[in-house]
Formats: sequence, structure tokens, C-alpha cells
Amino acid sequence: MIKTLAKSIREYKKASILAPLFVAMEVVLEILIPYLMGYVIDYGVNAVRGYTWCDNIGELIPLMLKGYKGVVPEGAVATGNYTIVWQLSLVLLACALVSLLCGVLSGRFAAVAGSGYAGNLRHDLFYKIQEFSFANLDKFSTPSLITRLTSDVTNVQMAYQVIVRIAVRAPVMLVLAFVMSVRIKWQLSLIFLCVIPIIALAAYVLLSRTHPIYERVFKEYDDLNNVVEENLRGIRVVKSYARSDYEKKKFGKTSTEIFTDFVYAEKISAIINPLMMMIVYVCMLVLAWLSAKYIWVGQLQAGDFVSMLTYTIQILSSFIMVAMVFMMIVISHASMKRVCEVLKEESTIKNPENPIYEVKNGDISLKDVCFAYGVEEDDNHSLSNVNLEIASGETVGIIGSTGSGKTTMTQLIPRLYDATSGVVEVGGIDVRQYDIQTLRDNVSMVLQKNTLFEGSVKENLRWGNENATDEEIKNACILAQADGFVSAMKEGYDSHVEQGGANFSGGQKQRLCIARALLKKPKILILDDSTSAVDTKTDAEIRKAFKEIIPGTTKIIIAQRIGSVMDADKIVVMNGGKIDAIGTHEELLANNPIYQEVYTTQQEAGGDFDEEGGAD
Repeated sequence: MIKTLAKSIREYKKASILAPLFVAMEVVLEILIPYLMGYVIDYGVNAVRGYTWCDNIGELIPLMLKGYKGVVPEGAVATGNYTIVWQLSLVLLACALVSLLCGVLSGRFAAVAGSGYAGNLRHDLFYKIQEFSFANLDKFSTPSLITRLTSDVTNVQMAYQVIVRIAVRAPVMLVLAFVMSVRIKWQLSLIFLCVIPIIALAAYVLLSRTHPIYERVFKEYDDLNNVVEENLRGIRVVKSYARSDYEKKKFGKTSTEIFTDFVYAEKISAIINPLMMMIVYVCMLVLAWLSAKYIWVGQLQAGDFVSMLTYTIQILSSFIMVAMVFMMIVISHASMKRVCEVLKEESTIKNPENPIYEVKNGDISLKDVCFAYGVEEDDNHSLSNVNLEIASGETVGIIGSTGSGKTTMTQLIPRLYDATSGVVEVGGIDVRQYDIQTLRDNVSMVLQKNTLFEGSVKENLRWGNENATDEEIKNACILAQADGFVSAMKEGYDSHVEQGGANFSGGQKQRLCIARALLKKPKILILDDSTSAVDTKTDAEIRKAFKEIIPGTTKIIIAQRIGSVMDADKIVVMNGGKIDAIGTHEELLANNPIYQEVYTTQQEAGGDFDEEGGAD
């Protein structure tokens, strides 16, 4: 997991190294300052001639390096050495300023490293998702991917910043402060060795109880995002059915679960700080009591006691920081796992080693094709032993009940999925041998769900061909019967499209999506129930335009209504994942019971809308 996440550091390696380096320098100076303070007190303020007296700092430095402290007899009178006080004060000031500078630089580099790393991580996640096949996307829900790109990456970023800064600062300060305390009076430093196991045990117990909560709460975030996304996407349905109260309750339930878990986790986490502070104060009391005995017998000086107090605070605060680091890692561990799941996911559809970059024609051949959504058992196949031949330029209609495999079969042609077994060929070549982009540029598919993106009409249409001219855009819209309503808009092709195309009707969105697909100038055009929301007259005009203007393009039309496919060169009837029959409208009407039933039902129901725009 660490290796996978570390790949996203890249150009921020330098900042990631400099941050802990400056932290270490800052800590060294912070450790040095209490040590110097002890000498200010003992060799400056409380200096006694003949015992702790130096004329200048030059004479004091060798003693400091040796760790030597003069022994002052009982009853000796301190005269004070203000030369040493001033000189050491200047050194302390310099140390403080350099420590401040190191702290600022470490904070800056940590921020750059953390923010940059998070940016790279989001970049890698987003680009990885773009490589996913439909099978990969089926594995992760949309709300889950959104949570991973937002909340989870933020948690990983915070953990990374903690690691490059506090995770270095705490252990370095702990070790150095302990070494300095041993140097001053090793007997007193034994206090810390007694405290360490207590702190470690308490931290382990508390963190082990919070970890499962954070594992659970991020899955609840997925549920919350799912509720919000579903509500916003279907807000018109919610309002039309007056189900706002129900949606509020559903949101409230999920939100309350997250609230309850976080409160419980925070209650446990909140114990850490007061527990640590209690240990700190107990240690200080014990240290003061023992130090008083050593000072009384002349084995410890006042300056040493002050230094020991400071080191006590530094050592124990380091433990608190270590506990915080572990807490942050525990919180982010679940996020790290979820991010790695996406980064490690391999697309089920990949380019071959030596791909083919040319699709010769629109011939399509399916040979003994079987397909299952994520399972291999024969009884779970969505398609079973499908065989179909379509010649280039043919118009083929596909009809069948819901779940009969119509959409699944056509999604195998542009490799949105790969067949579980069997062969799908385009232009006489197995689709798995083509370069994926080349194949999909030549096999244009208008999916059941018509999606438009926020921007202008022109920008949406150029998804089909980013270099399309205004004339090409207009011609595609004329062919898709979309030019009329687009030209009638105030700003024409520059008119604004709201998110999801909310300011267009269902039929208008379908026609714009068809125009977008036509701009690719494909050899194969697949319309997956893409005229269901337009009236029969417009549907007929679209099919007529296809026949007259793009006769060389292979056209596959999936439809629920027979009127949309009855004039096709041949019609495929699907049933239960298999091809039940193939023939013209007249042949199927005479010989196929399924086709006859659908035709009779639609005729008895009075057909479809007959007026132009009736479905808009």
C-alpha cells in the first residue's frame, strides 16, 4: 500500500525531504536551548568565584562540551557573572531565531509536499478512472469514487503532512531530550523509562477501539454521497411525487449514523490528551521531589533542574505527538486502503501489444458469443451463443423485451465490455486486436442514457469531433433533426447547456446526442433506444436522413417500438440473451410469435405519437 501511494509523490520528493530535514534542525536547536539555559543560571546568575566562574564564553565552551558543572559548596555566596549572562543570552537569541526560521521552512515545505502530493494523488485517481472499462466502473459506485477523490484524498494528505513533519519531530525530540536528560542526571531520566510503557499501552487500547469506527464511517460516507447524488439527479421526480419528507428522513438517517460514529470515536480520542497531561504533571512532581533531594546534597544545580523540567515537558509532549500521529494514521488508514483499491485496479480492457490503427469497413460478425457480468457460470450469462453477421452499410434493427440482451450485445462491438467467450469482429478483425481509441472512433454509440455536459451546445457537439467546423456541426444537427430547435434558441449553437442538459427535453437531448455521434463520421453507428423520446414523424425523418446521407455507414437501431425498425434491412429479435429470429418486417410478422405479439400489442395500444414534437 505504501509503495502504491508513494508513486504519487514525484516532483515533490525534494519538499518531502527538506521538510523533515528542517524539522530535525529545529528540534536540535530546541533541545540545545534548555541546556544553555542551565549554564546561564549556573555560570551566569548563580556564578560563584573559584567554583563556577568563567571570564568569558570562550572559557565556558570546553566545559559545556565535556558536560562539566562546578561543584558549589554549601554556604557559598553567588556573585553573578553578567558577562556570561549577556554572551549566552545572545547565543540563545541566535538559536531561537534559527529555530524559528527552520520551523517556518519546515512548515512551508510540509505544506507544499502535502498539497502537491494530494494534487498528484487526485490526478492519478482521476486518470486511472478514465482508463476503467464498464466492468471496472460496475465494481465501484459513483458516490464511492467521489468520496475517494475528495474526503479520502484529504485524509491521506493530512496524514502525509503529519508524517513528513510531526512524525519526524516527535521521535527526534524524544531521543535527543532523553539523551540530554541522561547527560545531566541519569538517575532522574529513569522516570521516563517507567512512564513509556504506560503511555504506549494507553495509546494502543484507545487507538485499537477507534480504528474499526473509522473503517466503518467512510463506507457510511459513500452511502451519504449516494443519497445526495440520487436526490439531486432525481429532484424533479422527488418534487412531482411530493417525496421531499421521505428524502429528508433518508438523508437524516445516514447523516445521523455518521454523526453517532464520529462522536463515539472522538469521545475515545478525547481521553488521550487529558491522560497524557496527567502523566506529564505526575512526572514533573516526581522530578521536582527527587531533584530537591539532589540539590540539597549538592549533587544537582538549579540550572540542571530547570533544564530537566524542560526536557520532561519535551519528552512527554513528544509522546503526545506520537499518539496524535498514530491517531491520524488510524483515521487515514481506511482512506489509504480505499484510494489504493482504485490505483491498483487494472482495467479489464487494454490495448494489445501491436494494435491495429485502421478499421477497413463496417462489417460486423459475432461468432458463438457469450457474456456474463462478472461471473463465469453458464446459467448467469446475459448472452449465450450469439451468432450474427451484418454487412457494411446495412441498417439492422434489434428488438426484444427488457433484459433480453439487446444493449449488452451492442456494447461488445466498441469493446465497452469484452465477450466472456466467442469472437466479435469489426471489418473482419477481432475487436481485441484494434487500438481502443481507433475502434471507438469508428464505432459510434449513442447510449440509452443521454448525457450532456455543462457548457454550450457547440462544445457538447464537439465531443464527437473537437476539430469539427461550424458547418459540420450544423450538418450533423440537420441529419439528427436537431437544427430546428437549436437555431430557434436565442444564442443558437452558443446557447448554454445546464448540467446534465436539464434545460432540454428528453427528445432534444436524444437528437443532440445523435448529432454528437455523427460528428465522429463513424463506420458503424449504434443507436441504443435513442429515439424513444421523439415523435414518430421525427423518428422517421431521422431514419430517412440516415438512409439518404450516410448509406455507407452500418446502422444498428435498438428500439422498443416496431415503427422504428420496420424498414430496416433486417431485424434481430432477442429473447433471454439469445437471438430468437432474424428477418425483415414482413418475414417476422409472418413467422415469429414474439415479433407478432409486440406488433399486435402496439397496434392495439394505438401506436405512438403522430404529431411532430409530441414527445418533447
